[in-house]
Amino acid sequence: MILITNARICNEGELFEGWLAIEGERIADIGRGTECPAAVRDGATEVLDAAGALVMPGVIDDQVHFREPGLTEKADIFSESRAAAAGGVTSYMEMPNTRPAAVTIDLLEEKYARAAEVSAVNYSFYLGATNDNLAEVERLDPARNCGVKVFMGSSTGNMLVDNEQTLGDIFRLSPTLVATHCEDEATVRANLAAATAAFGGEIPVAMHPFIRSAEACYRSTAHAVELAHRYGGRLHVLHLSTARELELFEAGKPLEEKRITNEVCVHHLWFAAGDYAERGTRIKWNPAVKSIADREALRAAVRSGRTDVVATDHAPHLLSEKQRPYLEAPSGGPLVQHSLPAMLTLAGEGIFTIPEVVERMCHAPARLFRIRERGFLRKGYFADIAIVDMKALWRVVRGTEGTAEEERILYKCGWSPFEGVEFSARVRHTFVNGAHVYNAGRINDAVRGARLEFRAE
Repeated sequence: MILITNARICNEGELFEGWLAIEGERIADIGRGTECPAAVRDGATEVLDAAGALVMPGVIDDQVHFREPGLTEKADIFSESRAAAAGGVTSYMEMPNTRPAAVTIDLLEEKYARAAEVSAVNYSFYLGATNDNLAEVERLDPARNCGVKVFMGSSTGNMLVDNEQTLGDIFRLSPTLVATHCEDEATVRANLAAATAAFGGEIPVAMHPFIRSAEACYRSTAHAVELAHRYGGRLHVLHLSTARELELFEAGKPLEEKRITNEVCVHHLWFAAGDYAERGTRIKWNPAVKSIADREALRAAVRSGRTDVVATDHAPHLLSEKQRPYLEAPSGGPLVQHSLPAMLTLAGEGIFTIPEVVERMCHAPARLFRIRERGFLRKGYFADIAIVDMKALWRVVRGTEGTAEEERILYKCGWSPFEGVEFSARVRHTFVNGAHVYNAGRINDAVRGARLEFRAE
């Protein structure tokens, strides 16, 4: 049994001094105070002194792109799950726009099989919806899969769902939650044409939030919400980026009772349009990072509960790709190693509280997706745990020479949009199913995560 002592535990809205015991894959016991019962202490085979560090449930990230299969020069499940472990992320849900895209059950199961071989943390995979794979959507097992992903905005390959009858059928017939990327394609194209007329082929990256505008986001999100109301499906809108979109969602209602939910990503909570001048295409995402007013509204929504979960949309590209001119540079960037330090740094600045961060990144994803026995520090639950030093000052830097092990960027692409940023929180330890997968800069490559399981409605 592993005993974690001298902990500052954050769980279910409370912060308290306490201890926690792990036996096998699960939490054997948890208690308050500096002293644990003698029976627990005497039964421990290993004691980890947290020395006042924050002990919290591992993060559950409901939106990542790990690029396998087909795009593994950018990232793969092995590399990015290790980075996730270093960032206190113990479970992820991965998107289907790989090569080939995961638009059949067979292709989806191939990804699960690969993750079972190489993933350092727990995993689930979305099935991708297309205009012609409704039969595959209907076959999806809701106990073993997180959801269906619908691109209601520009995408690659056959993954833009723009047939209204198909969209209605997906919401009506999907046995799982439907997660949507919402940007109105016609609006984006019109804005791009206007920018091209003004700037030719040399559009500055600062135009990105005007091309992929607030109006494009609102129109598409409002459409998705209307479809969910009309057909009764469970809708989860990914990566909100505007203040106006928030008007479409309820606050003050228990998450378990909501049929329409949303997610905000770390980059939309950290960066704003003024950061394009310094960071350029490294912070080019779809949807775009927008105004300070939008960012402040999103931060307020995290505090109030109008937004339900905080995730990353981790989407690595090669640095050489991101350094191309605006029109050629792909959207997306790596985040899973730095998302929790970023959010806890904002908590240290008073923008959020620690319980708010834990609620949106750990508890709420477990509630929303109805994940079995994860997302909380509860006796009998799987021991998915992050231990974070809240007094560590460190700076994100590229490269390994002269860099402490705990500071090294582990993404396969080798860069971070947070380079140069100083964080005040650092993940020291991560446990996955009771196994000590990350220990002060070192990854235990023998650890493998498990397939997430979900409760039926």
